[in-house]
Amino acid sequence: MSWDRPFDQPVPLPSGAPARTLRDAANYIKKLPNSEHDRPEWRLAVQMLIDASEDRGPMLFARIGINRAIERQALSALDSSRKSTPPVR
Repeated sequence: MSWDRPFDQPVPLPSGAPARTLRDAANYIKKLPNSEHDRPEWRLAVQMLIDASEDRGPMLFARIGINRAIERQALSALDSSRKSTPPVR
């Protein structure tokens, strides 16, 4: 099991340095609020990271899992901001 496996290209993260290894991606997820990292897309990303670290899944799936969770997080934030903004009249 190796959490130090590198991605082919660093995975850009919304905050901080890009994830260069599985460990970097896992540490990013650990820092998310519980309400966020317990969401299905993050749970799937974690599973993909674990599979890649144990050589049971490709690094590409780990990368895709992280990217999709980040995209979903951004969309949720956008939806929340739209709901909190009063309509213009």
